Amino acid sequence: MSGPATFDGALDSAAAFSVADQTHMARALELAARGLYTTTPNPRVGCVIVKDGVVIGEGFTQPAGQDHAEVQALKDARARGCDARGATVYVTLEPCSHVGRTSACARTLIESRVRDVVMAMEDPDPRVSGSGAAMLRAAGIDVRTGLLAKQAGKLNIGFVSRMTRRRPWVRVKTAMSLDGRTALSSGESRWITSAAARADGHAWRARACAILTGIGTVRDDDPLLTVREVETCRQPLRVLIDSRLALSLDARLVEGGPLLVFCGKLDRAAMKRAAALEARGAQIVSIANGPGGVDLRAVLAELGARGINELHVEAGRTLNGALLRNRCVDELLVYLAPCVLGADAAAMFEIAAPEALEGRVRLAVQHVDRIGDDLRILARMVDIDARV
Repeated sequence: MSGPATFDGALDSAAAFSVADQTHMARALELAARGLYTTTPNPRVGCVIVKDGVVIGEGFTQPAGQDHAEVQALKDARARGCDARGATVYVTLEPCSHVGRTSACARTLIESRVRDVVMAMEDPDPRVSGSGAAMLRAAGIDVRTGLLAKQAGKLNIGFVSRMTRRRPWVRVKTAMSLDGRTALSSGESRWITSAAARADGHAWRARACAILTGIGTVRDDDPLLTVREVETCRQPLRVLIDSRLALSLDARLVEGGPLLVFCGKLDRAAMKRAAALEARGAQIVSIANGPGGVDLRAVLAELGARGINELHVEAGRTLNGALLRNRCVDELLVYLAPCVLGADAAAMFEIAAPEALEGRVRLAVQHVDRIGDDLRILARMVDIDARV
């Protein structure tokens, strides 16, 4: 699929690592990217085992509850008839040191009697965060870290966000004209961009843990909010911000699978609608911010607590603007179509203009790519937490 890039292939120039080290870690990152759509809520991790200069095992993290990358690579080595004793392990994230639904990977590597471990980055999970490397070193295994760390962090940007900020990485997607308009004044927006751009947008949906929209978009477009234009092995959780719980039981969103609805304080009539929606399978969570609103920061915290790493937003200017004002946006995914819609058409964000240019929202462009007839621009907020 023509979806999001995950590894740019740049090599680390640190003197501590050889060309062979860099080549094997680059391969581990390629393996990690195979879990782009499947590992959530776990990180995307790849592993390569090398002995006497020969690759004897490879693996990447499987869906939650199944093998981690290191275990997969060790199994691959055994299937090839190879012994991992004395081997070097290249892994894109620090081996875990705790027992959850699977055993501790650091302990498994120790028992396999590998000689050394090269890891791209330390695990930001506070349950690990250095303890995996410490466990390996205590067992006499040499550990080096920092090789292609930037690429490894980029691949797991949502996981890093959830571990360090207790909230998902928020990516706002929109399609707009050259004059920055996302819909006609009537609300019509299908379709501003090409079929290729729409399919690419669905690839970004597929990599996310959850897709968020607002009640205005549901009212205007009646979306399913599912991945359809590309093949996928799972559907992200659908999330709705609906402060007064105005969602109709006839909306397609109600029929499309698991749905999480965040609302504000409800009156008696809204509580009856909540009961009807819950009977249809929706989950209703009240996170009030004053008498008629939803606390968006609390929403992100709740999604983080639910294991959501990457949150993909497809909403209208009202919710987009509210997210931006509340500093809840990390990245913009913009599809720019070669057309002009005019001054009366809808803008991307409903926000007030700054009094001076110093107050403008500043972005750092990460990538610009041509997708069909359109341009795809990935831009990041410049003032987000430096750890992410």
